[in-house]
Amino acid sequence: MNNGSVDRKMTQTSTNSGVLTRRIDLGRSSDIPLDDFDRIPSKIVVNKLNFFYGNHQVLHDNDIEIKQNRVTAIIGPSGCGKSTHIRVFNRIYELYRDQKADGSVLIDGENILSPSTDLLKLRKKVGMIFQKPTTFPMSIFENVAYGLKLHYKISKGEISDRVETALKSAALWDEVKNQMNKSGLALSGGQKQRLCIARAIATEPEVILMDEPCSALDPGATSKIEELIMILRNKYTIALVTHNMQQAARVSDYTAFFYKGEIVEFDRTKQLFTKPSMKQTEDYITGKFG
Repeated sequence: MNNGSVDRKMTQTSTNSGVLTRRIDLGRSSDIPLDDFDRIPSKIVVNKLNFFYGNHQVLHDNDIEIKQNRVTAIIGPSGCGKSTHIRVFNRIYELYRDQKADGSVLIDGENILSPSTDLLKLRKKVGMIFQKPTTFPMSIFENVAYGLKLHYKISKGEISDRVETALKSAALWDEVKNQMNKSGLALSGGQKQRLCIARAIATEPEVILMDEPCSALDPGATSKIEELIMILRNKYTIALVTHNMQQAARVSDYTAFFYKGEIVEFDRTKQLFTKPSMKQTEDYITGKFG
């Protein structure tokens, strides 16, 4: 689990054993110890992922497994490819010109880089929370209902029920239940981020990508988001990009250290932070560079 060669071996083992297609009964994944890596179902398996901005390559042969109902943190210095990597998982990069990925990214055994992938269904399955809260200029209710109206043909009553459920799951309901017609733009920074989380989970995704969700928040708001991550992991698979190594240590099960577009080391979070296998990882987490 400590380096690229081991990661590739685990990827091959998991794929061949049928983990991705659920052909064998692995029991509740949350009951399996973190160090029993191969027994935990893999939600996402990345093989030989490369990424290009025009002719400039920024990711190089990335191999990693994102385990189901676990939090995987991605750390590394600015510009190392952390955010680029997770943005491949829902192909949001295709909203921009001259960006391309190759290799394979299997989600539940299906290569989402295939030209036949339905992007609307993919982005419903793989939600995303950005560094800066992307609150829409509409009411709190309409912010959360937006994705529901886009993806489903359901009654107004069901939309209302699911909006309430999402806001409760995002630990925001008690703060906004009496002001649902208020503009989402009027909320505080931390509330806006939890509103975005509510909007993401309202459509019932299976994976949540978080791209530095706390970097613009104060310590109090950050604490609430971290508490929420610990709860959401019971239902969702979470990939978290963060510059905050203390945050990665607090909330994640596994951590990948990226440097210059490559995955230097991947391991259980406790192991990586207390006894890293690679000197480059140790130098980074001890502040010798970054």
